[in-house]
Amino acid sequence: MKKKGIICLLFMATMMMLFSGCTSPPGDGGTGTTLATKKITIAGSTTVQPISNQAVEAYTAKNPNVKISVQGGGSGTGVRMVSEGSVDIGAASRDLKDSEMEATPSLVTHTIAHDGIAVIVHPGNSIEGLSLQQIQDIFAGKITNYREVGGPDMEIVVIIREEGSGTRATFEELVMDGGGVSNSEDVLQKPSNGAVRATVSGNENAISYVGLGYIDESVKALQVDGVTPSTATIGDGSYPISRNLYYITNGQPTGEVKRYIDFVKCSEGQKIVEKEGFIPLS
Repeated sequence: MKKKGIICLLFMATMMMLFSGCTSPPGDGGTGTTLATKKITIAGSTTVQPISNQAVEAYTAKNPNVKISVQGGGSGTGVRMVSEGSVDIGAASRDLKDSEMEATPSLVTHTIAHDGIAVIVHPGNSIEGLSLQQIQDIFAGKITNYREVGGPDMEIVVIIREEGSGTRATFEELVMDGGGVSNSEDVLQKPSNGAVRATVSGNENAISYVGLGYIDESVKALQVDGVTPSTATIGDGSYPISRNLYYITNGQPTGEVKRYIDFVKCSEGQKIVEKEGFIPLS
């Protein structure tokens, strides 16, 4: 009996060693084999970029066989690149245009977060808020001195985003009633939210707009029609300049691309959205 017990123990130990050698590493789909590296490419909106950067870090930590590259360029660039097949996912901070859908009817949008566009000035500016109409008049070139809106006697320097920016397109749609901003040579264009913030923080005369996630102590976000931009006021709809943020695919996503997008939309991904200063999906 003692001999049989020893044999049984040896048999069980051997089986445990065999099965322990089949334990699946993270990201191998449970097959117990080493998978080839999978690659995903993302390009587009600089507003969406902070979400992508953090989501990619978390996703690839769980799936080390997946490599994901993220680049900016603006929403227009993201839509163009995913349409032509040069990236897997386009990132956009605006709705698709009719012309884009007509050119590539297979484009599919995936809402990953909500956002607001904050109007910002230098922290030293005494202005605390403006009406939507005053903002429109400033960016249209009708108001050129802060004195005209209850501020200091100081010339206004308007900073805007470049052509193709989703933030600019949304601002022009929601604030400018679909029209453009002043075409004055004094209006400065910047290629990203970060560049806008840096310019405004260094110029006491400047006024511009950025996604809510780019607000920090280096700039002052103004109230609009008496409402401060925040996750709460954007979430409840009281702040008037808000939008959705999107991933865009050419056709319904499959495989690793679908798994990554699903991750961003799941609870863990939405915690990243909130941490980056945006509003998670309800």
